[in-house]
Amino acid sequence: MDNYDGFKKEVYDLTKIDLSSYKEKQMRRRIDSLVTKHKCKEYHDYVALLKSDKEVFDEFVNFLTINVSEFYRNPEQWDLLTKEFIPELIKHSGQNLKIWSAACSTGDEPYSLVMALSQHLPLNKIKILATDIDKQVIATAKVGLYNAKSIANVPADLKKKYFTPVGNSFQISEDIKKCVEFKEHNLLRDTYPTNYDMIVCRNVLIYFTDEAKDEVYDKFCKSLRPGGILFIGSTEQVINYKDLGYKRRYSFYYEKN
Repeated sequence: MDNYDGFKKEVYDLTKIDLSSYKEKQMRRRIDSLVTKHKCKEYHDYVALLKSDKEVFDEFVNFLTINVSEFYRNPEQWDLLTKEFIPELIKHSGQNLKIWSAACSTGDEPYSLVMALSQHLPLNKIKILATDIDKQVIATAKVGLYNAKSIANVPADLKKKYFTPVGNSFQISEDIKKCVEFKEHNLLRDTYPTNYDMIVCRNVLIYFTDEAKDEVYDKFCKSLRPGGILFIGSTEQVINYKDLGYKRRYSFYYEKN
């Protein structure tokens, strides 16, 4: 196919997604499969299609941002959050915690956070900022309808309390939805919010280059208040956490010094 560097520039102009910050071999393979699917011979043909067909454009952004999520993913880590870190944060900062779910995908993670917090705080005290680069997944998150697999790890009492069966799917409670504010945000480009008690960003940065990871982890650290917690995915780690201003509590929990 034709020039990939030129394609990356055109994609950035169209979407503000910087493909240079993703591992090229992995990302290019994903993109090439889409280009082939739409019977385009060259990247510039596919760009023309992206500009002319909204469905193809939405599919591309959704495909690019790799939206794979589920409630209480790695349940033992959420158990630790519920029993250790949330009480610790409340003791340090009081009941009005500032929590950011970054790259929140279809809402599974921020809604899981609300349910975990609800075991220590009344719902009217809980407010989560949830952000993602993809408008389509934010729209899905706001609807709050999930399949059985997505909610399989939700503790039984919370599942019973906060989900209503709708056909073969499950609708999350409006009371939980009210606790989450969804916004568009590009981790590689946009300004980060500040003074947060906890940031949750899981299983996203594994697709980024090492340089992009360091940049994001550094910005997360600046977004946390001293003693704030970064909760990442089980397959991720902050390699140079000391240089970036963290201390490691567990392999997936880092505290700002």
